[in-house]
Amino acid sequence: MGSRRARLRTVLLVSGIAAAVIAAGVFTLVNSGGSAESAQAAQTAPRTPPPAAAPLPDPPLATPTRASRGRTRAPEPPHTKAAKPKQKPKAKAKPVKKAPSYKVLKSGSCEASYYWEGQMTASGEPFDPNALTAAHKTLPMGSKVRVTNDNNGRSVIVRINDRGPYAGGRCLDLSKAAMVKVGGTGSGVIPVHYEVLSRR
Repeated sequence: MGSRRARLRTVLLVSGIAAAVIAAGVFTLVNSGGSAESAQAAQTAPRTPPPAAAPLPDPPLATPTRASRGRTRAPEPPHTKAAKPKQKPKAKAKPVKKAPSYKVLKSGSCEASYYWEGQMTASGEPFDPNALTAAHKTLPMGSKVRVTNDNNGRSVIVRINDRGPYAGGRCLDLSKAAMVKVGGTGSGVIPVHYEVLSRR
């Protein structure tokens, strides 16, 4: 009876040991199989790049408070004077010629005509219808005479270089250019006021 009990204990002990060994082996196989499958799955699965990080928004600008506005500011950098561009020297203004000042020696009124034919004048110079000249019976050659058209108030200064006119009532015979200046070429004969001039 005692020996049977001893054998039964031995069998039970051996059976327990065997069951424990089998359980440990199964546990090891299960763990190793799972890690192998996970490793294989990791090798075969396509690699996806990590999601790109979203850009961080700019921090909001801080509005200065009343306290910060009253703080002492840093000194400003010294101002440097910008070099002025070189200016071109101004051209000297030409002096304006003043009109000659004349003194009136004598004056009068009469009628004036004009002529344009090319001829030799009494002064010995060729007649130029484009020059501001005139003929008078008695005034010295070279005299300056201001002739004013009484019809429109236009005037011209002429130089006496010829004698004439010899038609009644006329005291001056102007060159065509002088008559154009006073606007009398249309009528041919105009009433004029004349002034014999002398430089002051």
